[in-house]
Amino acid sequence: MLAPSVSSPLLALDSMDADRERIESAMHEAVRTPDRYLNEIASHLIVAGGKRLRPVVAVAAAQVHGAAASYDVVRGGVACELVHLGSLYHDDVMDEADTRRGVETVNAKWGNLQAILAGDFLLARASEIAATLGTEVAGLLARTIGWLCEGQIEELRHTYDVTRDEESYLTSIQGKTASLYGTATRIGAIVAGHDRVVIDALTEYGNAYGIVFQIVDDILDITATNGELGKPAGHDMVEGVYTLPVIRTLAVEAPLSAELASILGTPLDVDQRDRALAIVRAGSGIASSIATARTYVARAEAACDDIPDSLATTALRAAPGALLESVAVHA
Repeated sequence: MLAPSVSSPLLALDSMDADRERIESAMHEAVRTPDRYLNEIASHLIVAGGKRLRPVVAVAAAQVHGAAASYDVVRGGVACELVHLGSLYHDDVMDEADTRRGVETVNAKWGNLQAILAGDFLLARASEIAATLGTEVAGLLARTIGWLCEGQIEELRHTYDVTRDEESYLTSIQGKTASLYGTATRIGAIVAGHDRVVIDALTEYGNAYGIVFQIVDDILDITATNGELGKPAGHDMVEGVYTLPVIRTLAVEAPLSAELASILGTPLDVDQRDRALAIVRAGSGIASSIATARTYVARAEAACDDIPDSLATTALRAAPGALLESVAVHA
């Protein structure tokens, strides 16, 4: 998926530059093995970069009482990021993708078998880290990997399905995206020793933030330019993945919606993709998707009411709204 291009208030926290250095160091350490070949494959997307938002939210969650995040908190966030990266390795195999984060995908460079095994390796390393942080964290991360699989399967079972409904979409993104943000904030809170009310509030926050993240990502796949995306716009429709803006456009009784339904349902050529994009961009589905995302921004903000006031809490509260604003220039 495309990480929405926005400078998050979380990244502006005074300590976050140093914390991100700790995150980067811990990520490289986590995939280091005596096998140089495996090291290269496993660290491929780590080297390619990224905002590391899952470790960042874990660190911010730990800091809501004003204290610095421990190295164990950093490692807990890194475990979540490794799960995310492992899922990307597998996604790229399923999508037959050639590029990711501006570099060749692992499957394009080394082949599908290596990509699958390297993804499995990242999941194993994430689980190993979680096990050192206690049984609750280990069990939570294991359940989250299951939720990711469930969300992905829900998406796959509706591939090229023009009758896909919003319940299917929301179920899928809760599993494949939001659950990992909720787990990252929960792990940060657990490892930091917060009380249960704060742990649960931060989990609710992370889940709501993750929903906003995915809806924004799906809107940008429709509205952003090829250059901004680093890949052709409308990639999801080409792959038969019909996201909220498309579902909302199809649900409106209008000639253009009927035309869109007649185009979708099978793989698209370039002309069909461009026409489908034009229809969705011209309809009300994007605006209504933004409105839905705004309800999850409100949920995330409300969750912060049960979190102690601090600089980290202020940044957490501001982050979902800033994320949603990143689509305003395109909508």
